[in-house]
Amino acid sequence: MALVEGCRHSLEISIPVDVVESEAQRVTADVQRRAKLPGFRPGKAPASLIRKQFAGDIRQKVLESLIPQALQKQFEADNLNPVGTPDISDVHFHEGEPLRFKAEFEVVPEIELQDYKDVEVPYQDPEVADEDVDKRVTELRDQKAQYVNVDPRPLEDGDFAVVALESIGGIEGEPVRQDEMVLEIGGADTMEAFTENLRGASPGDEKEFDVTYPEEYGSPRMAGKTVKFRATVTGIRKKDLPELNDEFAQDLGDYRSMEELRDAVRKSLFAQRQHEAQEAAKNAIVDQLVDRHEFPVPQIFVDRQIRNRVEQSLRAMAGEGIDPRKLKLDWEKVKESQQEKAQREVKASLLLSRISEREAIHATRDEVDREVERIARQNREPVAAARMRFEKDGTMGRIASHIQTEKTLNFLFEHARKTA
Repeated sequence: MALVEGCRHSLEISIPVDVVESEAQRVTADVQRRAKLPGFRPGKAPASLIRKQFAGDIRQKVLESLIPQALQKQFEADNLNPVGTPDISDVHFHEGEPLRFKAEFEVVPEIELQDYKDVEVPYQDPEVADEDVDKRVTELRDQKAQYVNVDPRPLEDGDFAVVALESIGGIEGEPVRQDEMVLEIGGADTMEAFTENLRGASPGDEKEFDVTYPEEYGSPRMAGKTVKFRATVTGIRKKDLPELNDEFAQDLGDYRSMEELRDAVRKSLFAQRQHEAQEAAKNAIVDQLVDRHEFPVPQIFVDRQIRNRVEQSLRAMAGEGIDPRKLKLDWEKVKESQQEKAQREVKASLLLSRISEREAIHATRDEVDREVERIARQNREPVAAARMRFEKDGTMGRIASHIQTEKTLNFLFEHARKTA
């Protein structure tokens, strides 16, 4: 066996003549039983004629049978854990001679674990100030606001303009069109161009104007573009906010008073921020572990990770109305740009898997069942139907793997040295 590079190995294998001839006879007999040749009843044509007539088929079947068997035997003898399909080359297959071939393949790397407990990581439990609670209660109040129509007049700051909007230039594909868009004039979430062009307009007025979107705008098809819109004001609304009292709290859920609501909001904010802080700490731990461990990763895993990342991006674009088929992706350039990040992600995944193996961390049946039930409820389908589908399409394995990874990350976080 020879190490080619990284995780790539090569083997040169020779299969003895007697094994090859025995398999060739077996395949020939099998073909003979099923062959239909003129002048012979099925199964009665002589073997010599079968070998001549079906030489190509017999050769292919012998190779398909012997090569995987010989490889598997060698993998077990050398204690190798290959990934993907081996590349077979230099096949030497002649009558009366051993069958020889070369196989190149990647293996799961051996990982010598460095210390993974007591990793120093910046972390402290978050604080929730009264101002944070006030802000969240204000948001809840906003969500319960009623929007009341007011008589036609020129729009001013604080008004909510009801607008029919359509893009008429500056954007590829289908135009952006909304029959009833509500914009707060002068509002923090309203782009300045909309406020400036709609302030002073009255219901019935139609205006055309340009809006330049920032590079980091959420919709990829509009990010960094200057889009020309036609906007027709169709109405004006004013926000009518409810009073902040016990009745408001009771209307929101199982709270008897504003005090109970504020307490629940404080706990919810703490839990959310704690989760975010812990996720950031776990990511920092994994980054440190990846830096501490030097080992090669199979390119097949890296390519798969890059493909997953690209597919996620394409799905996001499709959700924004961009047709991914129209994108001329240079796969080699994409691979090059994503290579380093994907390599670190694969390395992290292999490391976490090795740690979970060392610490005997795994997903229990109950944990998998609970997650299946949660997903089924979310999708509003019967649990039994979801379970059957997940077992068929491999989702069950992915669920168990995800739970195992989360438990391993929690283990690493619990054993880390947290510094403020």
